[in-house]
Amino acid sequence: MGSMTRLVKLGQITHFGELLASENLMRRPKLTHLLPFLAAIVLAALVMAGYKSETARAAPNHANPVNSSAVQVDNSDCLFCHNRRFTTTFPNGEKLLLTIDEAKFNESVHGENRVACADCHTEFTTFPHPDLNADSLREFSTTYYTTCQKCHAEQYDKVFDSVHQRALAGGNTNAAVCSDCHDPHEQKRITNKDSGEILPTARLHIPETCARCHSAIYDQYKGSVHGKALTEESNADVPTCIDCHGVHNIQDPTTVTFRNSTPALCARCHTDPDIMDKYGISTNVLRTYISDFHGETVKLFEEQFPDQPTNKPVCTDCHGIHNIVQVDDPNAGIALRENLLGKCQRCHPDATANFPGAWMSHYDASPTQHPFVFYVNLFYQFFIPAVLGGMALFVITDIYRRTVNRIKGSQHK
Repeated sequence: MGSMTRLVKLGQITHFGELLASENLMRRPKLTHLLPFLAAIVLAALVMAGYKSETARAAPNHANPVNSSAVQVDNSDCLFCHNRRFTTTFPNGEKLLLTIDEAKFNESVHGENRVACADCHTEFTTFPHPDLNADSLREFSTTYYTTCQKCHAEQYDKVFDSVHQRALAGGNTNAAVCSDCHDPHEQKRITNKDSGEILPTARLHIPETCARCHSAIYDQYKGSVHGKALTEESNADVPTCIDCHGVHNIQDPTTVTFRNSTPALCARCHTDPDIMDKYGISTNVLRTYISDFHGETVKLFEEQFPDQPTNKPVCTDCHGIHNIVQVDDPNAGIALRENLLGKCQRCHPDATANFPGAWMSHYDASPTQHPFVFYVNLFYQFFIPAVLGGMALFVITDIYRRTVNRIKGSQHK
C-alpha cells in the first residue's frame, strides 16, 4: 500500500510538471532574451570600474598610500600618516620620531624645490613599510646619509677628504654626517640662488650648528670678540667656523700644515680694507708679521716645508684661537705690556719686563706710533741717499778729471 501511494504521489508530481509545462507556467527563457540583459550588466560593470579608477587618481589612496616603485607617490600620501605624532623603536630601545611638520617641510629648501619623499626614501615602496635595518638611532643616521649623494654629489665627494669622514671610517660613529648639520625635513636655504654666497640669515646660525658637537668650543667663541659681534650684534663681517675650517672638506686643525698656514688664514679678513677700515684696524698685520724673524721663518716653512713644525709663533699663539679678545682688553689684551710679556715668556722664559718693548706690534712707525723709530727712519731716508749720492758724484767727477788730464797729457806729447 505504501508503495502504491509513493507511485501515485510520484505520478501526481510528474503529471503536475507536465501540466505546468502545458500551461506555459514554467517556460524557459530563450537565449535571444538573455543577451540584452547580460550586455547591460557588463556595461554597468565597466562604467563602475572606470569611475573608481578616476576617483583613485583624483584623490590620495590613504588606505594604501604607497603602492609600487613604478608609481610616483605624492608627498600628501606620506604626510597623511607622518603628519601625526608617532614613533618607531629600535632594538636597543631608542625611539625615532617619524612625525614630519608639513608646514616646516614646505618652507624648507627641499619643499621649495618640490623634492618628493620617495626621492630619498626609495626603499619604502609598499605599505606597511619594511622594518628599518638598524639597531640604534646613530646606526640609522650613519647608514642613511648616503642618500644625499643623489642630489649633492659635489658636496658629498668633498666630505671624503674631511676630518669627519676619516673619523667615521676609523670607527668613530659620533663623527658628523650630513643629517647632523642639515635637517632634511626642515633645512632652510643656505646660499643665494644666483651668487652662491651664504645668506646672512644662514651665516648667523652656523656656530650653533657646529655647537651640537663642539659645545665647549662654542662657549669660548661666544665670549670672543668675533663671537660677540656675531651672536649679539648680528655682524656679518666677523668670521664663523666655516671661514677658518672650511665646510664639507674640513681638515684636522691640529696638524703642522694647518698651523703653518694660520697667518694666511687670518689675513683673508685682516688685510681686507673694506672690512678693517670700518673698525679702524690696521691692514698691515701680515706684512709686518712676515717682515720680522718670526714671520719670515714661518712663511719659509709654510712654503717649503708645510709638514715640518716650527717653534716660531703664529697668530693664534699670541691672540688665542676661539677665545680671541680685543687687544685692549684689561685681562688678556696684548696691547698691555704685562699681558704681552706673559705671551712672550712662553717661548722666552727669561724675558724681562722690558722685553716686549722691542716689538712694534703690527704698526708701521709714525709720529704717533713709535715716534723715535719713525724719525730715525726718516733721517736715514735722507742721510743714506745723500751719502751714496755724494760718493757717486765724487767717483764720477774723479773719473772725469782723470779722463781730462789723460787727454791733455797726450796732446802735449
